Amino acid sequence: EMSFFPFAIVLQVTPIVAIFPLINIYVNNQTVKLLLCAWIVAFFPILSNTTLGLNSVDRNLRDLFKLNGATRWQQLRYLRLPAAMPYFLGGLKIAGGLSLIGAVVAEFVAGAQGQSSGLASRIIEAGYRLNAPRLFAALILISLTGILIFLVLSLVSHLILRRWHESALKQER
Repeated sequence: EMSFFPFAIVLQVTPIVAIFPLINIYVNNQTVKLLLCAWIVAFFPILSNTTLGLNSVDRNLRDLFKLNGATRWQQLRYLRLPAAMPYFLGGLKIAGGLSLIGAVVAEFVAGAQGQSSGLASRIIEAGYRLNAPRLFAALILISLTGILIFLVLSLVSHLILRRWHESALKQER
């Protein structure tokens, strides 16, 4: 945790607009550039939530596993990973929207080179031409995409957690 977190924090606090020129130098494929920017923006919430989940195991359960002679791998597989799963999935839901933002911002920066053909370049073009309907259409599409990402990740989270985790179990009345 202490060896990897400083690098993750540096990536998180450095604006993607400042990182993109370096990515532009070392990566030739435009799609890979955009995906890399989206990944950089989305990675930290997943990492921090998962780490929090791995460290949030009940001490009594951890002691019980040790008393029964569980190895570190058994503790990880049967205790720590299941405890971290809701945190990981929560991080994924946060990261889904952030990755969309990262991709759009990266496309804005890359769009200045005239190589981009996504929604961000449509927003720039509509802004230059003062085409408000097209601008709103692109913004609505981006918003709907973000909502769809969140709903899909919420469904995945529910399907994974529904049988055993309190957050997904139906409340008895």
